[in-house]
Amino acid sequence: MNIIRAGSRGAFKNEWLDSRHSFSFGEYYDPNRMGFSTLRVINEDWVAAKGGFPTHGHRDMEIITYVMEGALSHKDSLGNGSTIRPGDVQRMSAGRGILHSEFNHSTDESVHLLQIWILPKFSGIQPGYAQAYFPLEERRGKLQLVASADGREDSLSMNTDASLYASILEAGQTAYFVKPEKRAVYVHVARGELLLNGEHLQAGDAAEIREETELAFSADTSAEFLLFDLP
Repeated sequence: MNIIRAGSRGAFKNEWLDSRHSFSFGEYYDPNRMGFSTLRVINEDWVAAKGGFPTHGHRDMEIITYVMEGALSHKDSLGNGSTIRPGDVQRMSAGRGILHSEFNHSTDESVHLLQIWILPKFSGIQPGYAQAYFPLEERRGKLQLVASADGREDSLSMNTDASLYASILEAGQTAYFVKPEKRAVYVHVARGELLLNGEHLQAGDAAEIREETELAFSADTSAEFLLFDLP
């Protein structure tokens, strides 16, 4: 199990965006941090009030937006318009090309989110978009599947061989995951402090797992984390 500490991430900041990059992104480049399996990007972003990403394009990437605080407005070239709030998970399949923008319309509150990119299974597909609400109460004390290749268990379907789980653990709660054979697992701590097989992880820390099969999660106070099941 390889632990990556939050302080080793890349950083970017301007007048409206404060961002931390788990993998090489933008001006941050580390040849040893180009991704893990098909997971290519995890950016932790704080978008200031009245700030946002202007219209820009993507292609051949599965993009997941996970909001922890605030409300982020989304518009894209497919005609979709929505607001993403805590509990919501949004999946955008860039396919052969899509334009989109994301904006914080609040006058006094920032938005705290994770933006995730996963390499697709097939390139050049029709772009697509989906968003679903997963009540925070339903992921407390367990791993809830929120996105998968086949959309099982009412999760969002993705054009990639990966599954994404989200969990919130309160003090004294535990959760378990058995890694399928010949798969890889990436764990990202979104908030709080987490114990993973006895290893102490804090917000922004991550774990890359290829060999260990049984994973035990617990929290002394509280923790919110994501688990990626990858090829």
